[in-house]
Amino acid sequence: MATANAGPRSSGGHPESARLRLLGSEAKGLAGSEALTLAAQQAMAALGGLGGLVHLRGTGPGELRLAAVSGLGPVFAEAWSRLDESGQAAPARAVRSGSHIWTADGMGTHATGTASAPLPGADGPIGVLSVLTARPGPPDRRQWTFLTSAAAWAAACVGPVTGEWFSEADRARDGAPAERTFHMSELTVALAEALTSRDVVRAVQERVLPPFGADGMLVEVVERDHLHILGSTGYTREFVAEIEGVPLTTHTAATTVLHTGTPVFAESPTGFLRRFPELEALMLASAKRAWAMLPLIASGRGIGCCVISFARERTFSDEQRTLLTALSGLVAQALERARLYDAEHTRAQKLQRGLLPRTLPSLPAVSAGARYLPAGQSDEVGGDWYDVIPLSGDQVALVVGDVMGHGLSEAVTMARLRTAVRTLADLDIPPDDLLAHLSDLVRDLGDDSYATCLYAEYDPVTGICAFSTAGHPPPIVVHRDGTVMRPEPSADPPLGAAEPPFGTHELHLPDDALLVFCTDGLVESAARDIDEGLTQLERSVARAVADHSLFSTGHRDEKAEPVLEELCDAVVSDLLPDRERTDDDAVLFIAHTRRTPEDDVASFSLPDDPRAAGLARRHVREQLALWDLTDLEMTTELVVSELVGNVFRHASGPARLRLLRSRTLICEVYDGSPTTPRIRRAASTDEGGRGLQLVAAVSQRWGTRFLSEGKCIWSEQALTP
Repeated sequence: MATANAGPRSSGGHPESARLRLLGSEAKGLAGSEALTLAAQQAMAALGGLGGLVHLRGTGPGELRLAAVSGLGPVFAEAWSRLDESGQAAPARAVRSGSHIWTADGMGTHATGTASAPLPGADGPIGVLSVLTARPGPPDRRQWTFLTSAAAWAAACVGPVTGEWFSEADRARDGAPAERTFHMSELTVALAEALTSRDVVRAVQERVLPPFGADGMLVEVVERDHLHILGSTGYTREFVAEIEGVPLTTHTAATTVLHTGTPVFAESPTGFLRRFPELEALMLASAKRAWAMLPLIASGRGIGCCVISFARERTFSDEQRTLLTALSGLVAQALERARLYDAEHTRAQKLQRGLLPRTLPSLPAVSAGARYLPAGQSDEVGGDWYDVIPLSGDQVALVVGDVMGHGLSEAVTMARLRTAVRTLADLDIPPDDLLAHLSDLVRDLGDDSYATCLYAEYDPVTGICAFSTAGHPPPIVVHRDGTVMRPEPSADPPLGAAEPPFGTHELHLPDDALLVFCTDGLVESAARDIDEGLTQLERSVARAVADHSLFSTGHRDEKAEPVLEELCDAVVSDLLPDRERTDDDAVLFIAHTRRTPEDDVASFSLPDDPRAAGLARRHVREQLALWDLTDLEMTTELVVSELVGNVFRHASGPARLRLLRSRTLICEVYDGSPTTPRIRRAASTDEGGRGLQLVAAVSQRWGTRFLSEGKCIWSEQALTP
């Protein structure tokens, strides 16, 4: 893309006349190369560019040679020191056409384009003034006017162009001090983009050290009245460890600079010892010969110190000292902002960790691993969550959810929902009823509050996983042989938008299986829709399972849990290889389900008459003898007697007794009544009413689980070690 117009030749009467008057006033006493450098600087400033440069027609045919440069480093100057007049670069085209040109070509830099205006001469253009632009599109009319006028002014300052002129210009450019080649614009951009303190240190290392020829750097910050090393370059670990954590009350070069707020420049070891004679041993250990010690002052207070050091002695000119002092101010401002980000990010991480499970329980029926990934480098918390909740009868609830949005309010909503799920799960209500209550809670939060959720209950005795989903992707099932299956149930809307009832779906799981849950941040992005992402998740899980020996570790081998963590890492790395570029939180949650062995389950039908309690006690004695748990015989008979007796006094039969041997001894009594049993306070004269009190006294925990055909009263007792 290019634009070409005949530019004005006069410098008067346009809005940039003040800059042209500045050029005129500065021209006195300037050599040709210095005048061109001034023209490049003013043109760059007027157009808001990243750099300015002047090419002159060389003594050889068809050649443009770089005569002055501003805002760009020596590498660029070397790469563009000579241009072919017949080329397509903007400077060459401007010289050929005799008018100004803009092209969408940054000449190998990050510029959006190049604006060039010819330097007029008696027999045609003698060169070209160019600016690397920072904004999209060509300069406006006023900027073109200034650029062409500045080019005319520069042409008048050049005079005849000879070989000696170029030799003088080359010497002036090659001998320019560091501040003339310093990439100020690049450092400013790098510091503006720096999010963390580490980013600021990296910007100083990459943008400050090379132009000054430095080979050492220390960035120290104040934390709790001590100086801590935030970053270092060119020093040994032993030296850094020696100066780490120095109290501010200690007399060192860094603390002196910080207390006085005045930079110190030591051009040699002699100069250093003249100022700090007691630090000779430390100076020798540093292996440096010259130093620029700069206080970092932001918001009127010292926040640290930056030391730029050199392996050889050197002098610092007034310009270099001024520039380094100015740079320390930029670094201090960026560092203060970055440390605020670091603090907020740390607090957000702590909050997020506090809202999510610290550890996932390892239960007889389920082991689980999970990964939570915040969105990119965001310092905000999110609304994704997961949980594993032990239920009665060795059943387990598996939950994954996602509050729509990102930020503190969404995290608070997530915490409320997670607490509500745990409270409702403790009531042993079915998945569809639980989501109905949860949807009412979300709806009460406001019309703009929505969340997706999947709630599943796994029964290890039957192998059935019943789940309900509100706008959330279904789980992926991985069988022991590596077969991957993704159920596709009818979808219900998200919480807050759905109207009950929710659908309930059942998965019949084999003896050993994986359930893989996720939130949409793991599988959905701008580059792929959710169906493509779920398909990729299936393939990734299949590969990860094939590469790891999860199922070969045995039925209840504790080695399975570390393998689950490895599986999570492998799948996340596959689906989100560049985690810092994700724009949504993501959760991966993998549960390894196991069936209860048949030998650990005993079920007995009981008659619908008063003999049931005695028969239940006999079943208990016989079964506990088979399991070698006779030490629990007395308490278990008491529990069973009370629970079965309550069925015939207050409920309806027939009753059924089930015993489960797990980490605890579980007694369950089933009946056909939905009536909820409760402990009542019996008076001292009452002959009954203490049965459930006795059950509670001998049990670790007890409760009621409601079924479609009645209820189950259960009790758990600890096994004797």
